[in-house]
Amino acid sequence: MAIALNTLRKQSGRGHPPVLSMYGTGGVGKTSLALEFPSPLYLYTDGEAPPDGVDFTPAPIESFADLMDPDEGYFSQLLSGEHDFKTVVVDSVDAFEPMLWAATCKRQGWDSIDSNDKGSPTAFGKGYLAADDEWRDVMAAAGAVARSGLYVIFILHSEAKTFNDPLVDSYDRYKPKLQKRAVDIVTEKSDALLFLNRRHTLKTVDGKGFGAKKETRPEGKSGEERLIYTDERAGFLAKNRMSMPGVITYKAGQGFAELSKHIKFDNDNNTARAAA
Repeated sequence: MAIALNTLRKQSGRGHPPVLSMYGTGGVGKTSLALEFPSPLYLYTDGEAPPDGVDFTPAPIESFADLMDPDEGYFSQLLSGEHDFKTVVVDSVDAFEPMLWAATCKRQGWDSIDSNDKGSPTAFGKGYLAADDEWRDVMAAAGAVARSGLYVIFILHSEAKTFNDPLVDSYDRYKPKLQKRAVDIVTEKSDALLFLNRRHTLKTVDGKGFGAKKETRPEGKSGEERLIYTDERAGFLAKNRMSMPGVITYKAGQGFAELSKHIKFDNDNNTARAAA
């Protein structure tokens, strides 16, 4: 069916809140930042400790179905049930990944996602390829929740991995602590992949030398100032679709205030839920 071009209207912002994935170095404040978002529902995986000050958390996520069951999963309840939440936080996605693999294996009738048995259907990385279906389902469900009017925030841990850049020599950089194919899907389907870190400074200091000679060496120092990176750089993976500045400085308690300056959407939570 053709659409009359003269009926199209200009949209000044997004139609709904975004799906944000956040990762970063240990203790940098990922969860604290996520819980600054309005009226959050904090969903944590078994083994994660809910932070101080969280008024309500349901039972921990212990299986793929806890999050994704079409009737009783948390995402389905957010879409169909009555509630006052405006944000849902999943902490952490890398701890959820083995549960997702278990769902893939159950669907395929496999014992393991990464069996080394050459006769296994999961050999040569085929298990992780099959898990793409579950990952796409998760990100599609997250998108539906966002379209209903909620911020969706995925929290991940980080790891440093060697990156084989075809243009220069290989180097290490930070990435989310997920299997490579999962990183690609989560990054693609999120509206932003944000990397959190502390500001680091380098200075040259005198070292002890022999005789009259002295050596100088760089000394690194991490400060208390925290940074949100929104664009990919040599040292880490990041992206955003919201025209954010490349670096956003934030202080505890003011992170959402800083991010919200760059997250614009046309309708509020109630309007979005009514239209869903």
